[in-house]
Amino acid sequence: EEVDSFITRLDQERKELPVATDGLVFKVNSLRQQLNLGYTSKSPRWAIAYKFSAERALTRLRFVSFEVGRMGVITPVANLEPVLLSGTIVKRASLHNEDIVKTLGIHEHDMLYVEKGGEIIPKITGVDEAAREEGAMPIKFVTHCPDCGTSLVRIPGEAAWLCPNKYGCRPQIIGRLEHYVGRHAMDIDGVGEENAALLYDAGLVRNIADFYILQASDLEQLDRIGPRSAQRILEGAEKSKSVSFDRVVYALSIPFVGETVAKKLAKGTRDIDTLMGMSRDELVAIDDIGPRIADAVIEYFSVESNREIINRLREYGLQMSLPEEEESEKSDLLAGKTIVISGVFARHSREEYKEMIERNGGKNSGSISKKTSFVLAGDNMGPAKLEKAKSLGVPVIDEDRFLEMLTE
Repeated sequence: EEVDSFITRLDQERKELPVATDGLVFKVNSLRQQLNLGYTSKSPRWAIAYKFSAERALTRLRFVSFEVGRMGVITPVANLEPVLLSGTIVKRASLHNEDIVKTLGIHEHDMLYVEKGGEIIPKITGVDEAAREEGAMPIKFVTHCPDCGTSLVRIPGEAAWLCPNKYGCRPQIIGRLEHYVGRHAMDIDGVGEENAALLYDAGLVRNIADFYILQASDLEQLDRIGPRSAQRILEGAEKSKSVSFDRVVYALSIPFVGETVAKKLAKGTRDIDTLMGMSRDELVAIDDIGPRIADAVIEYFSVESNREIINRLREYGLQMSLPEEEESEKSDLLAGKTIVISGVFARHSREEYKEMIERNGGKNSGSISKKTSFVLAGDNMGPAKLEKAKSLGVPVIDEDRFLEMLTE
């Protein structure tokens, strides 16, 4: 009863707090009982989280727009009469795909229930059918790309409709340009979504290789780009020539190739020519590369215009292979070992330790099991992981011992 009362009171009072909140945590207030209760593999048995119900509002649908993503996926978006929700004005909410539109049964100008998932992302959760206008027609999903007019295709077994006009559809091209310059890709400063569209529409950047032939005089003629912004873009493009090969692979926008897969492909092939020439069987033989990814890679490099772009990027000085010294540093010291990293380290970052493990033939894992060879532990190692390691008899070593292992 006290817990219920506390939840009810805090659900109101939290709206006056100086910080955003989405829930509460209840704990047993006894250290002795906490020790006795212990942990599961993922969480303490003496604490539990409670999420407040998402705030909900009712507002009218103005219209549904259909937007084209970087990979050609068509996303329906509900454009709403502005409504205040969790402290912000909501005007738009994604409807994700055709199946969700049909499941909700949305008609023209319906009154829709809107919630904020996790107090951040607006989502449509229902329809007030009693408020429906007489004669209102159901929302129909488009059959052709709203931008280029190409007939849409639906991949069997998936909910998404795609525009297959990859290399002629403006939003897809601009999306790939924006992805290419992103922080986790080539990190070219000064080019966001708006500037990517501006450069494309002005005819200055029609594909990713065009970033390297931009001139300050051309950029400064455009609205919103002054001398300082132009210089940032040019400096960013020049700096990107030193970005590592795996990030170049990620920046190409090959379907299904995210950051992790790009690293696997880069390490498995070593250079772009090998990657472009590999067969399906050779690609699938690379760790964690499945048939779907292999097919996407082969299809991407089968397009002549993509190969021409690769050759241009090579000419402009981008990194098209992994450095030879990295190959010489590889060993099989940790071959066959599965290692879990936990805690905060003083001598190297977690990412650097992961690189060391892979470079020496080991495999990184996020969870401890009977197959774990040892745990590389830093300060503030998670107590649940420590307890599980002890219960399974998995050795726990510190970073000094780990570095000694690599030099022995």
